[in-house]
Amino acid sequence: MFERLSERLQLVFNKLRKKGKLTEEDVMGALREVRLALLEADVHYKVAKEFLERVKERAVGQEVMKSLTPVQQVIKIVKEELVSLMSGDTSLNLKGSPAILMLVGLQGSGKTTTAAKLALKFKREGHRPVLLPLDSRRPAASEQLEKLAEKIGVVCYKGSSSPFELFESVLKETRQKGFSPLIVDTAGTLHIERELMEELRELKERIKPNEVLLVVDSMTGQDALNVAQGFEEGVGITGIILTKLDGDARGGAALSIKAVTGKPIKLIGVGEGLEALEPFYPDRIVSRILGMGDVLTLIEKTQRVIEEEEAKKLEKKLREDRFDFEDFREYLRMLKKMGDLESLLKLIPGLPKVLKNGVKVDYTKMRRMEAIINSMTIEERRKPHIINASRKRRIAKGSGTTIQEVNQLLRQFEMIRKLMKEMKAMKGKRWFGGFQ
Repeated sequence: MFERLSERLQLVFNKLRKKGKLTEEDVMGALREVRLALLEADVHYKVAKEFLERVKERAVGQEVMKSLTPVQQVIKIVKEELVSLMSGDTSLNLKGSPAILMLVGLQGSGKTTTAAKLALKFKREGHRPVLLPLDSRRPAASEQLEKLAEKIGVVCYKGSSSPFELFESVLKETRQKGFSPLIVDTAGTLHIERELMEELRELKERIKPNEVLLVVDSMTGQDALNVAQGFEEGVGITGIILTKLDGDARGGAALSIKAVTGKPIKLIGVGEGLEALEPFYPDRIVSRILGMGDVLTLIEKTQRVIEEEEAKKLEKKLREDRFDFEDFREYLRMLKKMGDLESLLKLIPGLPKVLKNGVKVDYTKMRRMEAIINSMTIEERRKPHIINASRKRRIAKGSGTTIQEVNQLLRQFEMIRKLMKEMKAMKGKRWFGGFQ
């Protein structure tokens, strides 16, 4: 996500780094390039203009220009203003028995799938969620939600009565059985229309939801902003769930939608899997955009599939530079449960730049990597530096791979170890100065 914007901004700041001391002209030139980068990323022009005015007001001043590290000060300001641009109350109101979450959005935005993702998220957090399809326009949506509910092991109600009658009967039963939250999937059309808005507004008045969450496709760019404005004006929303953010190389919707609607992004869809729904953390997103990685999210993803004690051991080994091939093999096995290795490695500071230069990993390669590690002796896994030419030949033969593939794995492993050392060296330093 945000690849294009991230590349452009890092180029801008790398130019500034080469200058050392900055003049006002240097800063203004950089800000013009930042403005172009934002517009190319499909950020709304008014949002980009106001953002740059705030940055300019802070960056072109004596405190920055006379500081020992003016470039880092400028980057710090840009980071803080980007975070401010997207920040808001990202919590979900779960008061009541049951709490009612109403999902709205256009067809094709991923609303029905998001309802199931949301239910799985709450289930894992110890809640007892239930799903209720009230999409009278697309009968297949109810069938789709039922299948997804069965897959994740949550209750999904259905019925032939009118949406309001069905809701009342379900509300009564959820109260009796102690289910909460009640996630309501509503009707959608291919475009905003008055009839749909009236229908959703009436439903909102009848069911009185804790949250009205707009599900919007981030890859539609400026259209996503128009859709968000339309639903805010027509229905009234409390927050936004951005889907397909993992495939959005520009990121304009994520950067603009809070400023345009006044409503915060609360959750983001980052993949097709039902577990691929994450809380929205503006500071972490901005760190990714500026090439600073997102180690917190990486650790959280790891902790979802391994015991807490194992997670602490792994994190300690990474920090203390004691990460060997036995650890790497276990890590590969865990990563299979979380998604492709490349997307997760992008969360490590500095690695997106490396990935761009050709380190690509898919599931097939992961299996071959594991086969290579399995062909090593215990001593070789624990002391990779002893692997010489003859050992490489034996490992390649035993794993059914080539010596070139063995060499590639060794290089990738050393690259990761090197990055871990850099992360350790950065401990205590300011993150905004963390990319080259």
